[in-house]
Amino acid sequence: MITKIIDDNSISVMPEDSDDLLNLRRVIREGDKVIGDTTRVIKQEKEYARPDRGERIRIRVALNVEKISLDNVLDRLRIGGTILESSNEAVPHGSHHSFILKINDGITISKKKWLTIEKNLISSNNKQIGFILVAIDKTDCGIARLKGTHLEFLPNIYSGSGGKRYKTNFNIEKFFEQVQQAISSIIKKTDSIIIFGPGETKKRFVNFLQKLPTLKKFKIESVEGIDSGGEDGIYTFTKSQTMKEIMSESKLAKVSSIIDEVMIRANQKSRKFTMGFDETLRANELGAIESVVFSDNSIQTNNEVKVIEFLNDAESKGVKTYSVDSSTDIGLRVTGLGGMISLLRYAIES
Repeated sequence: MITKIIDDNSISVMPEDSDDLLNLRRVIREGDKVIGDTTRVIKQEKEYARPDRGERIRIRVALNVEKISLDNVLDRLRIGGTILESSNEAVPHGSHHSFILKINDGITISKKKWLTIEKNLISSNNKQIGFILVAIDKTDCGIARLKGTHLEFLPNIYSGSGGKRYKTNFNIEKFFEQVQQAISSIIKKTDSIIIFGPGETKKRFVNFLQKLPTLKKFKIESVEGIDSGGEDGIYTFTKSQTMKEIMSESKLAKVSSIIDEVMIRANQKSRKFTMGFDETLRANELGAIESVVFSDNSIQTNNEVKVIEFLNDAESKGVKTYSVDSSTDIGLRVTGLGGMISLLRYAIES
């Protein structure tokens, strides 16, 4: 999330991914003031204008927040309230309006007092580095950017190689240039590039990238043991032990380790874990939770306000919270385990 402190009470933010939108859902409360750009229909007052028609114009308004909710799970955030200020005098103060906040939309949040947990939430994702995952073979290449636990895919790139059976005038350098251009379109300053796939193509591609002045400054790593290219290769990597080893400090690796530990404790008949919202909520009330992982499904299938209150309460107690979505196999696994799991510091009675 891109943030800028305006003064002691106001901070401007721009969410960069679904995790940022979720964090803003946890930060913005009733009674806060939110300033942003939106559109509103203004009735025309021309002599021959139809009374039921209006012109939709872009305005800047300040809302007193009365209701906030995640719309379509984690894709966008709906913020509703009464208008306190507006850039157009035709927009009456005191009338109701709603923002639809999406990724890369900017708003300013003003509070009477910022809590420590709220400041931590809007800055937590800023410390996460991203990874450009490249699953390359002689015939095709899959590319995705991983930040936190969210995978954003680009369309597969095909080389046009005819394979071993057919003789063609295939130029692999041209293929490499296409892949490099795709990587350059999504890479951020703090990202690392991880390249894998069958055969020797990945090593040749690493050598190709390391000669380019624009990509020399990025950490580029070749990984063995992933024998698939394209999108399948990306999914195979995110489920592999190799991912945990080379990305041990990443959010995805930590979440994967928590899931594995939950399964180990379940097989050992241990009571030091929970599955599902109700069970995890009770463990939090007893102060027993060490870390919790939740999927977007837990917000869909439970009372959203209760889930948000639970997450904020747990984090204020020092619990590590991790969100996952269906873009990775890990997110689907958490959904299959009830949408929410946790590791406990001590066993609790069921």
